[in-house]
Amino acid sequence: MAKELTHRAEELRQLGWNQEDLSKYIELWDYRQRWGSINLEREDRQFLRKAESLLPEISKNKVSVKKPLKEKSYYCWIQFFLNEMNNFESNEKINEGMRGVWPIFLEEELRIIDYFEPVLGLPDTIKAKLIAPIREDLVKTALKIYKESVITKKFDFQRVLDNAKSNGKNSSWRSPRDGDYESNDDYQIIDKANVLEFRKKVNQKLLTFMRENLPSLAGSDKSLPPNDWIN
Repeated sequence: MAKELTHRAEELRQLGWNQEDLSKYIELWDYRQRWGSINLEREDRQFLRKAESLLPEISKNKVSVKKPLKEKSYYCWIQFFLNEMNNFESNEKINEGMRGVWPIFLEEELRIIDYFEPVLGLPDTIKAKLIAPIREDLVKTALKIYKESVITKKFDFQRVLDNAKSNGKNSSWRSPRDGDYESNDDYQIIDKANVLEFRKKVNQKLLTFMRENLPSLAGSDKSLPPNDWIN
């Protein structure tokens, strides 16, 4: 039986015990907690055993507390890099309405996660690693379609990651750019006129991948999210 932190007189009261027996139980229980049962009289030990035999066993199992979605490591990782990129663009003072392709990726991924609410446990996060090449392909798409207006700046992905870990963030976090692109610090920014069009391309790619590949969304019959992009 799991250890009791207090007597259970109220439960015995609900079982019909009278006040005299309850008072005796509380007094004996308190004595045993302080000095142990070795000095109790035999009949007193029997009295306590009788009382405890009537009470349900205290569960040893811990209550499982579901961590909120926005506190999951994968979600925090995306949000962290999105915040860093927002700060970067603010400091760079880019023209109003222009947007980097990387924050668009992360915004749309969070939007899909918020809508479908996957578990984001280990099976989901393992599959989510396959999103990396999708992002790189979309970078190429942006450079090809919007090449006349794309502005390329430098964002030190690895330095941002190292700073996060040195400040106590999850040591398993990685850069959004890995593999052959790990050392690539190019940060493409597209013109205001093309942001919504590109956002839709990103959303379509990520939505299809996540619905079809994240294990916790298997069999989900939830309808597609509304097209409520922020212009």
